[in-house]
Amino acid sequence: MRVLIPGLLVVPLLLGAAAPGHAGPGPAGPAVPALAGALIPGPTAAGPADAGLTDAGLTGAGLTAAGLTDAGLAGAPGAAVPAFPAAPAGAGACPGQAVPPGPPAKEEAGAAVAPLPVPDPPVGGLTVCAEAHVGPVPPPPVGVASYLVADLDTGAVLAARAPHARHRPASTIKLLLAMVVDRALPPEQVVTGTVEDANIEGSRAGIGPGGRYTVDQLLHGLLLASGNDAAHALTRELGGGPTTLAAMQDVARHLGAADTRPATPSGLDGPGASSSAYDLALILHAALERPRIAAILRTPAVPFPGFAGRPGFVLGNDDRLLGTPGFLGGKNGFTDAARHTFVGAVERGGRRLVVALVRGESRPVRMVDQARALLDWGFGTPGGTAVGTLVAPGAGPGSALPDPAAAPDRLSGPGLPAGPDPLAPPGSGAAAGAVPGTGAPGIGADGPGPGVPAAVVVGGVAAAVGLAGLLAGLLTVVHRRRR
Repeated sequence: MRVLIPGLLVVPLLLGAAAPGHAGPGPAGPAVPALAGALIPGPTAAGPADAGLTDAGLTGAGLTAAGLTDAGLAGAPGAAVPAFPAAPAGAGACPGQAVPPGPPAKEEAGAAVAPLPVPDPPVGGLTVCAEAHVGPVPPPPVGVASYLVADLDTGAVLAARAPHARHRPASTIKLLLAMVVDRALPPEQVVTGTVEDANIEGSRAGIGPGGRYTVDQLLHGLLLASGNDAAHALTRELGGGPTTLAAMQDVARHLGAADTRPATPSGLDGPGASSSAYDLALILHAALERPRIAAILRTPAVPFPGFAGRPGFVLGNDDRLLGTPGFLGGKNGFTDAARHTFVGAVERGGRRLVVALVRGESRPVRMVDQARALLDWGFGTPGGTAVGTLVAPGAGPGSALPDPAAAPDRLSGPGLPAGPDPLAPPGSGAAAGAVPGTGAPGIGADGPGPGVPAAVVVGGVAAAVGLAGLLAGLLTVVHRRRR
C-alpha cells in the first residue's frame, strides 16, 4: 500500500475486481506478476494483484521463440539471446513438473521454448514429488501448489511440497533484477524517466517522463511497490532486455537455481518463464546477503520524486509480512497465469527461516497468513534434521559463471562489469555442509547435520484436494492486474 502525504501527488491504486469466493482485498498498488496455485480445501478464486511487472517492450511481440529480443527499451531491436537448449528430463524428474502448468498466458502464445534441463539428481537432494517434512508433526495445510521452508543459516530444508516443480515466478523474479542492478549500477547514478516507463502495464512506482531518479530510488520503487516502470527504466540503464535477462540468468545459474529462467526483467509472463519454490528460497537468501537490497526490503516507506512539476510523494512497502517481528525481507507477485507467489524470511530466537510459496490463492486464507503458519511451524521444529538442503552459491549443476578470459562475458555491456560473479559479499560465502547421500554442499557452515533423518509423507490426499482446488480456481478466474 502506498502511503501518501496530503497535498502531494496522489498515485492511483489500481485494484483488480474481486472474484466470487475470494476473501479479502489483495495488496494495494499497481499489479505485479505472481505465481499461481490452489490446494487449500474450500473454494478458490482468482486473487487480487499481488505485485508484479508488466513490460510491453519485453513481452508478447517483444519476445521471440529464438530468444528474447529487445524491441522497445533502446528504441531499436537488439540482439537476440540464444534459446536455451532442449534437454530430456533426468531420472530425478517428477511427472508433470518440468514446465509450468497450463493454460499458457497470452504472452506465451506462439513462442515455443524448450524446457530447462532437469538436474539428475535433483538440486539439494530433494527427491520429493509430493510432500516431505522433518519431525512427527506435519506442517499446517496451505493452499499452494508448491512450497518450501528452510533454515537460512544451515541450509536445512525442513518441509517441502513439490519443491522443484516449475511455475511462473511473476514479480518474485525482480529479486534477480535487483541483484544485477546492485552489482552493476552506482546507487547515485541518475536516470531520466520516459513515456514508455510511465505507460508500462501493471504496477508502477510512479515514474513520469522527464523525472529524474537515482538508481537507489528506482530500486526502492522496484522492490517496495513492485514497480514495472522502475524495472523498465533500470533495464534500459543496464543495456536493454537481452543483456539484462542474460545477466539475471547467470545469477540464477550461479546460485544453483536450475529451475529458473526469467522471460522478462519485471516478472511478467513470457515464453519459457519458470522458477520453483526451491529456487525462490535460494534467490531471496542471496538477495539478503546484499546489504543494500536487504535494507530496502525492510523499509516501510520512502519519499519518491515527482515529475513535470508534480510534487513527490511517499512510496510504501507492499509486503504484508512487513511488521512481523524479526522480518528480514520478502517479495510477492501475481499474474493471471501464475496466480499468487511469495517468498519471505523471518528471524526468531537466533534462527532465520525462509518460506517460499508458488501458485497459490489468497482465499480462503491470505498468502501472507499461509506463509506465517509455515514459519511458525518451522520455528517449532528441532534442529539437526532435514529432508534436503539449500545449496551454496556455485555448488549447483552448471552454476559456474562464464570465464571472461575464455570468452566474452555475458555480464558485460553498458554498466555491467565483466569478471566472475561477485554476488556474495566478501566473507559471506559459508562453508558447505552436505546432504547425506548427495554430497551437495549447503548454505550454512554446519550443514543439516550428520545422519539427517527425514520423515517423508506422501501427500496423496493433499494432492487430490489441491487438484480440486485448482480446478475450482480456474473455473472462477477473472482478469486480474499483474504485479
